[in-house]
Amino acid sequence: MLSEVLQIATEGGRGRGRGRRVISLIVAVCLMLLFATGIGGFYSGKWIMFVEGGSISGGGGIGSGRNGISLVGGGSFWSSSVPPSNVGIAIAVTAMAGLALAVTVVYSRRGSLKSPWPQRRRKHALMSKQWKSSFLPDGKLCDGGVKFLKKVRSGGVDPTIRAEVWPFLLGVYDVNSSKEERESIRSLNRKEYGNLRKQCRKIIRCLEKNSGSKDNKTKSLSEENFAAWRRIIRLDAVRANSEWIIYSPSHASITKLNARRLAKSVGLKDYGQLEPCRVFHAARLVSILEAYALQDPEIGYCQGMSDLLSPIISVIDDDSEAFWCFVGFMKKARHNFRLDEVGIRRQLNLVSRIIKYKDSHLYGHLEKLQAEDCFFVYRMVVVLFRRELNFDQTLCLWEVIWADQAAIRAGIALSSWGRMRPLAPPNEDLLLYAIAASVLQRRKLIIEEYSSMEEIMKDCNSMAGHLDVWKLLDDAHDLVVNLNDKI
Repeated sequence: MLSEVLQIATEGGRGRGRGRRVISLIVAVCLMLLFATGIGGFYSGKWIMFVEGGSISGGGGIGSGRNGISLVGGGSFWSSSVPPSNVGIAIAVTAMAGLALAVTVVYSRRGSLKSPWPQRRRKHALMSKQWKSSFLPDGKLCDGGVKFLKKVRSGGVDPTIRAEVWPFLLGVYDVNSSKEERESIRSLNRKEYGNLRKQCRKIIRCLEKNSGSKDNKTKSLSEENFAAWRRIIRLDAVRANSEWIIYSPSHASITKLNARRLAKSVGLKDYGQLEPCRVFHAARLVSILEAYALQDPEIGYCQGMSDLLSPIISVIDDDSEAFWCFVGFMKKARHNFRLDEVGIRRQLNLVSRIIKYKDSHLYGHLEKLQAEDCFFVYRMVVVLFRRELNFDQTLCLWEVIWADQAAIRAGIALSSWGRMRPLAPPNEDLLLYAIAASVLQRRKLIIEEYSSMEEIMKDCNSMAGHLDVWKLLDDAHDLVVNLNDKI
């Protein structure tokens, strides 16, 4: 009998509304009573079932818990005008235990302070065969790249074709470009990157020539800036972690001779006892980041930019191609590194508004802690979850974000997406919705356990290894669907 009750209660719990679940519980209790009445010997008088001092709502638990259903309070569960037999008492106790267990099954994962989204699974990534079949004879993508971008938005890119796909996602090549047009762009890009590297070497020679001079007037402002950027770039390059190695076979197999040769060509000397693959990786970081500092002198170089470049050079072996992918990435990310922090404040404000509209309870708690400005997600914003996700998760998240941005650049309308998340259009700020989702997923912990912004920040900074990137993206898309028009 107990198993039947649990089955009924659990099936009720799968319904769409709380009312349906409660009705299922009531039906389960009634079945118990009918069963007890049918066997006889339960009692010889009238019984009355009542709930006193409790409530059927999400605000209480079994007894005095925070969530679930309150079934007991100031009175007892059963009352009788005639004392029951021993058999009746046993069955009544069994009924109470069965009901309590059923309630636990139904409500154990339904607390009002928990993440409001269901678990979803990743769809399949864009595979090599699908990628190759996406092109027309002239090298243009079929249907303006809609199917290709749709696939990346839902499942990312297979590692074997990332080096080919990323230049499209990052705007190096237009999704409507032909093979001939891309070859022309590639040639021009390689030439321009080569010129930037020549300028870097020229400035470095001037700096070395004037290094012993007491007359600082011989240095131009641009040279002084470059000298400062160069110093920080080198420090960050040799400190880069090694988690990328397994994703970059070409780097992992580099010889000691080739690694040192490249390091020497960019003036990288202080790399200690680093293994050849890490020396090679650091030298490529130096080469590309120096070129970027010249290409975008308003931003130059700031700490954290090496975190954004490292995954790109791990995937793309050609320095020119990697550089222009990084330039495409930085068109939006560069605002994270402005000295006036205008871009950062705008993004933190948007994360705050998303949380406010989605969850007033959580937002109210943040207000009490004077943390409603969401400064505790500062690092997530600056380096785009790079420190909170492992290497592979980072690549998956970025690919989906880049696909949204590529769709917007291409002017692909909402109607073009068909039935694949039809109400979740591409969004320039998908990253910020993902950041808000990561906070909302931890709402119970934040509300119940944390009493200061510092505690929340510490928790956010220790998320590494504890996030499901595809669940995070699904939650972010749900937020876009529900809140994009309001914010």
